[in-house]
Amino acid sequence: MQSLQLQNESLVEIATFLIRRWSERENITVEFSDRVNTKTRLQENRVILTPIEKRIGDEFQRYRQFRTSLWYESMRVKFCKKILSNDHAFGFILNTMETVRVEQIGRKLWKGMDEEIIFNYAYMLVGRPQLHTVYGKARIVEAFYQYFMFGTIKGEVQSSHFERVKKASNFAKKIVDESIRKKYGTEWLEKKVVEIIKILDIDSLLTIPVSLPFMKVGMALSEEELLKFLTIISKNKEGDFGKIDPKSALSGENIYDEYKVILEEKKKNEKKGLGPKSIGVQVPIVTNIDETIIYDMNLINNLKIKFKELKSGWKEQHHISGDEFDEENYIDEHEPFFTDIKKLIKSKIVILLDHSSSIASDALEYKKATLALCEVLAYLKVKFAVYAFNTHNRDIVCWLIKPDNMKWNNISAKRLAQVVANGSTPLAEVYGKMFSTLQSKRPDIFLTLTDGEPSDPDAVRNMTKSFKRLGINMVALGLGPNTIRATTIANNLKHLGYEKTMAVSRLKDIPSKVISILDV
Repeated sequence: MQSLQLQNESLVEIATFLIRRWSERENITVEFSDRVNTKTRLQENRVILTPIEKRIGDEFQRYRQFRTSLWYESMRVKFCKKILSNDHAFGFILNTMETVRVEQIGRKLWKGMDEEIIFNYAYMLVGRPQLHTVYGKARIVEAFYQYFMFGTIKGEVQSSHFERVKKASNFAKKIVDESIRKKYGTEWLEKKVVEIIKILDIDSLLTIPVSLPFMKVGMALSEEELLKFLTIISKNKEGDFGKIDPKSALSGENIYDEYKVILEEKKKNEKKGLGPKSIGVQVPIVTNIDETIIYDMNLINNLKIKFKELKSGWKEQHHISGDEFDEENYIDEHEPFFTDIKKLIKSKIVILLDHSSSIASDALEYKKATLALCEVLAYLKVKFAVYAFNTHNRDIVCWLIKPDNMKWNNISAKRLAQVVANGSTPLAEVYGKMFSTLQSKRPDIFLTLTDGEPSDPDAVRNMTKSFKRLGINMVALGLGPNTIRATTIANNLKHLGYEKTMAVSRLKDIPSKVISILDV
């Protein structure tokens, strides 16, 4: 966990959304690493991406490469049974053929990707090494990769080696086409790798040097140079893709509107000036956390239905019988037009979640209930912020889960999912960390959810008075394993100066209890 970086968080949110949509697998997590090339770990449901700033080209070009890399990894998740290491020739060759196989299958599902794939191919070719810089028999494997993927090679190899490269490439293309035509998968292709290794006359355990495109960070291509590469790729790939206009692939018009929206969101976030140093708390870093485990969709949907009825004041039911509506009499007695009046919940609320060790046994259900609460508050368009506290590395830490000026999204859910229940209940110290923020924000309600007694009741009482002097309504919700214990906790909280205390013994009742304190 570390300080907030809005740009990286935005990219993780985009990457998570896209990869789950493309792969149709909801539990995939995404992270960035500048130490390794982009890779997917199927067994861990994890995709590791090259950071966007480490790629070649201008900002828009880097975004397009980032986006296409996501698509490829999504197709691997969807269609590959295994992904071997690229460190040795066998795995490197299998993965190379799998790249083309999943690409061809994926293009049938996502027909708008062709220009982006061709554009990405151009930068892939730019990023590959010159053959004279690769030594030993690894040069033959690199030549095979370039010829198979791009239809050309960078540099020269011995004529006898090049003949083997062309023969192996043609054979690889043939078996990839057969695997697609006959719907064979990874296992079938894996059996054919041995034959390619024989053609290339190499050892299957031959070490393959890492080729990272971001080693040339900062390198820029002129538009003319990039168009040249695109023209080569478009011509060589015409058999698979049909005719692709290199200039159209260069412009990326279909993606530019999407990119503009992302830039606008980034500027909005920067203007908000959010920074943990200014608010005295820490922000959980977005990492390979599967936030879907704390989503209880039945609870969320039931709550949304319930509070939709609460907002309108009416519950609509449809039956085969009932009162007949006489429209003529109604119009005689009423104005003939009607309009919807939107009722807004105007209260601004700050929520503090107790993640001390006592909640550990019920941490998952606790997070499901609090996430459902956040989903409903967002649905009702309530302005709210969420914090949590625990003990981390022997220090009492207050974590920012969601600031009030940003929408609730899966980044906030990821932050909530990774806070570990640990430590005591030092409410006074946590309140102290939050005081300057609440002093400037002045929410209407400050709600604390806790399942225990604070470490220093007198200090909590003093902090509660300080918040109340700011005009903030102090509310506490006591959590207990049963009704008696929950009520006892709530009664004890009354003596700490809270204006209102509530109690729940069932975690799923948390959202309803919280909504009840808001002005509807």
